[in-house]
Amino acid sequence: MKEILVESDGEQTRVALMEDGQLAEIYIERSMHQRLVGNIYKGRVENVLPGMQAAFVNIGLEKNAFLYVGDAVPPKTMGDDGEPQTLDSQLNIQDVLKEGQELLVQIMKEPTGSKGARITTNITLPGRYLVLMPTVDYVGVSRRIELEGERERLKSLAVGLKQPGMGLIVRTVAEGLQKEELEQDVRGLVSLWKKVQSRAFNHGAPALIHRDLELVQRIVRDLFTEDLGRMTVDNRFVYEKLLEAMDFLAPGFKHKISLGETGDLFGAYPIEQEIQRALKKKVWLKCGGYLVIEQTEALTVIDVNTGKYVGTTNLEDTVLNTNLEAAQEIARQLRLRNIGGIIIIDFIDMVSPEHRSEVLEVLETSCRKDKTKTNILGLTQLGLVEMTRKKVRQSLESVMTRLCPYCEGAGRVFSEETVALKVKEDIIQSAARSLAPGILLEAHPLVASQLIGSGGHVLQELEKRTGKQILVRGVDSMHLERYELKLLESQEQIKSASATLVVGQVLELFVEEPHLIYPQAGIARVNGLVVNIDDGGAYVGQKVTVEITKVQRTSAKARIKQ
Repeated sequence: MKEILVESDGEQTRVALMEDGQLAEIYIERSMHQRLVGNIYKGRVENVLPGMQAAFVNIGLEKNAFLYVGDAVPPKTMGDDGEPQTLDSQLNIQDVLKEGQELLVQIMKEPTGSKGARITTNITLPGRYLVLMPTVDYVGVSRRIELEGERERLKSLAVGLKQPGMGLIVRTVAEGLQKEELEQDVRGLVSLWKKVQSRAFNHGAPALIHRDLELVQRIVRDLFTEDLGRMTVDNRFVYEKLLEAMDFLAPGFKHKISLGETGDLFGAYPIEQEIQRALKKKVWLKCGGYLVIEQTEALTVIDVNTGKYVGTTNLEDTVLNTNLEAAQEIARQLRLRNIGGIIIIDFIDMVSPEHRSEVLEVLETSCRKDKTKTNILGLTQLGLVEMTRKKVRQSLESVMTRLCPYCEGAGRVFSEETVALKVKEDIIQSAARSLAPGILLEAHPLVASQLIGSGGHVLQELEKRTGKQILVRGVDSMHLERYELKLLESQEQIKSASATLVVGQVLELFVEEPHLIYPQAGIARVNGLVVNIDDGGAYVGQKVTVEITKVQRTSAKARIKQ
């Protein structure tokens, strides 16, 4: 049975898809890092590169987006899932795009690492049952609908419903539906496309024209199927928004959504353990074997080992049993980690062709549960399995971790956002268990800054929630993932721990950035506290000697000392 669990605290929303009590997929969306895939922008062509048959387009993001020639023109033919099939190899990017040209584009792939987003001019607008392709005159049916009679029936309905010059793809969840339900979806999508066109006409480039649905709404649109048992939400505000979304996305499933405000929703399942397991390179199998998963920018390599498993009969059976379990776990880990791109799997060598075929069949069967498009290409001459998985959103590793500043990229650590969220949970739990009036947190300055927030708003909300006075102290020497909580049992201890900067103090500080509102001022940080330096904007990236002129609880002011 499938089940969906939703945890949301305003700063982070996490959605867990459970299959038979086991975590299958995890979706994480944070307020400071909004998802970009599916968003539509009006962009301006900045550079046309004939040697790459591509162009870079300014859509208003930090890095220009990448537009390949194949994504800049309507495809000649389309597959059942709306994928372009062929392209005129003689087509030249210079015949399609010119520098300074404005065009409507949609993000296909999130920016990753040093690469900007990948975009397309072939817009798609997904609905509950159909996908509208306003720039392509085509009708297709999802390959996951296998009965030929049903495929033909749905295709015939879609042909009758589509608007002239536009295309439709019938989604898997439309199986068994009648014309009226599909017609309602078409009307909504066409209306949305007209709004997109109107906004694009009234805005200059670069500009965001249309933002895709929020995470929980996308979950309803994309994951709600007949085999879903229930969906539980721990936040009343999100729960009410979901019910509103259900009215037009899936009204027949409203009874499957319930509100669970009893506490730690994820705690009833081994979700946190599975997430931690999915961030490690080594994954142990139940039989005693293990996988090693190495992700690189170009591809992912998975190695299968027998480990502690010695079998019971002979070597061939031991190898086969290990590989069969590994094939199932690999398919699950690809979904859970959201690994995309080229994937190479090194199964343990098998002598028997029948055993190799059996392992490939199990891998293919297990991958059918994955709604993200996968393609298993078979065994190479070296006995390696080649496969691909469509890369759309960021991997779990990219979302939850950052490059380690201590080992210069050789490994990864939890990001300051992830650590700060964990610290907040510990503070709330410590406050609930103690009568002490105050709590002192010592952490890395980056984590301290996250806990204080702009203008101290995060700290104020945390104090209001716990009823405690919370003091945050940044310690430069502390590891990014390490922190310490100390209970302050009296007002004297609180007063003593509060001593940080004092008026008149002279310090040498590094100016990190200009002030957001007053760019002539500069921003520095001392133990996690923000120091606003008058006329410091001209010294960004430099060290300056300053004198503290004003001290507040979560910030201070200073002037440059000549």
